[in-house]
Amino acid sequence: MKTEHHIRLTSAEISSLWGSYMNNSMAVCVLGHFLEVVEDKEIESVVRMAFDIANQALEGAKRIFIEENYPVPHGFTKEEDVISQAGRLWSDEFFLQYINQTAKSGFAAYGMALGQSSRKDILEYFNGTLQSTIDLNEKVKGTLLSKGLYVRPPYINPPQKVSFVKKQGFLTGWFGERKPLLGIEIAHLFHNIETNAVGKALIMGFSQVARNQDSRDYFARGKELSKKQIEVFSSLLNEEDIPDPMTWDTDVTESMNPPFSDKLMMVHISFLNAVGVGNYGLAMSASTRRDLIAHFVRLAAEIGQYAEDGANLMIKHSWLEEPPQSADREKLTR
Repeated sequence: MKTEHHIRLTSAEISSLWGSYMNNSMAVCVLGHFLEVVEDKEIESVVRMAFDIANQALEGAKRIFIEENYPVPHGFTKEEDVISQAGRLWSDEFFLQYINQTAKSGFAAYGMALGQSSRKDILEYFNGTLQSTIDLNEKVKGTLLSKGLYVRPPYINPPQKVSFVKKQGFLTGWFGERKPLLGIEIAHLFHNIETNAVGKALIMGFSQVARNQDSRDYFARGKELSKKQIEVFSSLLNEEDIPDPMTWDTDVTESMNPPFSDKLMMVHISFLNAVGVGNYGLAMSASTRRDLIAHFVRLAAEIGQYAEDGANLMIKHSWLEEPPQSADREKLTR
C-alpha cells in the first residue's frame, strides 16, 4: 500500500518563495510603468517579456502559498503602488540597462534558491524562473548589442606562457610594487561600477519625485554614496589605463511626478542594497590584492549602514513587511 506524505516547506524554501513573491510583485509594478511610457518597439518587446516573466513567477509563488495555507505576502500592487499617467522618469535605453542588471540579480537569487530546495514542486518552480531569466538575459543583451548600447567588460592580452606565482608580492596592495589587476578583479570592478551606475540613475529619479521628505533625503544620500563608490572603482581601473563603463545619469528626465509610492521606492533601494553587499562579498572572495579587499570591506560597511538607516525609516512609516522567521519560543512560554 502506497502512503502519501505531505512534505512541509523548509525554511530555505519558504524564504526563497517569499523573496520571489516580493521581488516579482515589485517588478510587475515597475515594468508595468515602463510599458506605459516606452516608445521604442524593440525595447518594448524586451520590457513586455520581462513583465510577463515576473507576473508568471508572482502567480506561481502565490499558488504555492495558498496550497500550503501560508499567508500570501502583501507585497506591492498596481492599485497601491503605481501612479498612472505620471509620465516618463527615465529613457527607453535606461529600461534596457535596468532589465539587464536585474536579470543578473535573478541568476544569483534563483540559482541559490534552486540549490537549497528539495521538494519537487519547488524545484520545478525555481527551475522555471531560472530558465525564464536565462531567456530574458539573452533577449536583453541581444537588443543592447543591436542598438550599440551594450558595454563589454575590458579586454586583456593573453600571456606568452603559463607561469606560477613565485613572490609574496602577488598579495600586496598597500605598499611596495603592486601587481597588475587580475582578469577576475577587473571583471568585478567593472560589474560593480555598472550596477552602481544603474542604481544611481534609478535613485536620482526617486529623489526627484518622492513625496515624503525622509525618502527624498534618503535617496539624495544614496545618490552620493553610489557616486563615491563609482569613483573608487573607476580610479582602480584608470590607474592601469583600463577604461571604466559609462554612467546613465543623463537618462533621467526632469519629471517631478512620482510613478510609484514612496514605499515601493524605499523597498526597491533596500533590495539593491542587499544585492550590492552580496556583489562586494563575491568580489572580495575573488580578489588577491589586499588594497582591493580593503576597499570592498569598507564600501560594503557603508552600504550596510545606509541599509540599516533605510530599514529604520521603513519601520517608522510602516513600509517594512516582515519576512518568514522562526517562532519566538521565549514569548510562547510566558
